Amino acid sequence: MGKIYRQMEFRPALPVVIGNKDYRQLRELAERIDAVLTRSGLEVEMIEKVLGPRSAVSAANWARAWQQTQVALRCTIARHLTIKAHRVFSARLADSPLWQWFCRIDRLESVRVPSKSALQRYEAQWSAAEIRWLVERLNQLAAQPAGAERLGLISTLDVGAYFADTTCVKANIHFPVDWVLLRDAARTLIKGTLVIRKHGLRQRMPAPEDFLRQMNRLSMAMTQGRRRPDSRRERKSVLRHMKCLSQVIRRHAQRHVTALRSRWTESDLTEGQAAQIIRRMENVLVQLPAAIKQAHERIIGGRQVANAGKLLSLYERDLHVLVRGKADAEVEFGNTLFLAEQGDGMIVDWKLQRELSPGDGALLDESLDRMATVFGAEAVTAVGGDRGFDRRKTCQRLKREHIFNGICPRNPQQLRARMQELDFQAMQWRRAQTEGRIGIFKNDFLERPFRSKGFAARERSVAWSVLAHNLWIFSELQRADALKKAA
Repeated sequence: MGKIYRQMEFRPALPVVIGNKDYRQLRELAERIDAVLTRSGLEVEMIEKVLGPRSAVSAANWARAWQQTQVALRCTIARHLTIKAHRVFSARLADSPLWQWFCRIDRLESVRVPSKSALQRYEAQWSAAEIRWLVERLNQLAAQPAGAERLGLISTLDVGAYFADTTCVKANIHFPVDWVLLRDAARTLIKGTLVIRKHGLRQRMPAPEDFLRQMNRLSMAMTQGRRRPDSRRERKSVLRHMKCLSQVIRRHAQRHVTALRSRWTESDLTEGQAAQIIRRMENVLVQLPAAIKQAHERIIGGRQVANAGKLLSLYERDLHVLVRGKADAEVEFGNTLFLAEQGDGMIVDWKLQRELSPGDGALLDESLDRMATVFGAEAVTAVGGDRGFDRRKTCQRLKREHIFNGICPRNPQQLRARMQELDFQAMQWRRAQTEGRIGIFKNDFLERPFRSKGFAARERSVAWSVLAHNLWIFSELQRADALKKAA
């Protein structure tokens, strides 16, 4: 099949706004990022990579799919630039000619704005691996003279010296108080039971709402009990009542789930809706005994539960207890995120750790392997990091591969001796800025709270945030180069 040309549509011009510096800067940012996507050719590469071969579809269907994929890509980038929830961003997109222009949905006759559900589907259209490919392709272009010229940069991206650090991406969960898990389980099971009964499948039981009222009363008693002189005995008594109530709720919920599985055709639910209700309730039913046992061990038995076997959330798997000793949080709950930046602040590598982190040094070794794959075996010439990355195996590898070791030593005597080296001083001075880069990334590009559910969705959201961050950095570098040319 020959080349298919896409016909450009008439689009209204952006309104002229005078007297608002913040809007002018935002508009310039959107225009520069639009130029990066179009001039680099990455937008076309990414869309064609997602759509696959076009020989099996007509020209009209291909053009329609191409346009929809372009809108999906740009809407997701714009949402991560503004770090708005899907519902909030959908409303903002309907009210903003600037973002309508950037997302390619502005039309002369009418504007069709994606709903919050459509925005969520847009984001899930790509896998984390595909987004990583796009980021790496963008960084590869910037590291080459011809690619930097296509991106509108005066100089190439220097990835010789790169700086690494780790942080915690906190999950959007309740603080894992043990009895709160029982309350959450009761709410999920009772609400699922109410849905099943509403659609025509009923089992003999008291009014389900009464169980919720009882659990709420016990939750308030548990909260208030700690203020009393005999708080320990009072909280044990309340927990025993919560355990009994949880078991009763579990039995009623299990009978309704069994009825729905065997007799869903008697209800007005579709097969997919019934399966979703069953999955949601069984997820809690399976974990409820472990939650009861954990609460019993810690509150009644007064015994510690190992972090490896601790249940943090009924709805989020692959979470860990991270004891980092930070000023604002001694203990955090979520996943370890490894980030590496180069001198200009561009994120050149990252990894959201699904399992418990093997240690910063091991994560750095994995990152060096990825850097060699993307930029070449001899691209990295110096590595900077805090003392968490200092381990013998990593230092030996850096020496063997002739990479300057700018990692802060754990040993105070070694640190004192190395601080006499000017190159090491410079690496440590620059390395301190990586913590600021992590703060910018988490506060300005990751959602707060982090609403993505499931590790795959969290990993994908982090990758989108890296892409939005690097596009923003590219726009800042373009602005700086324009000022140099003007001077």
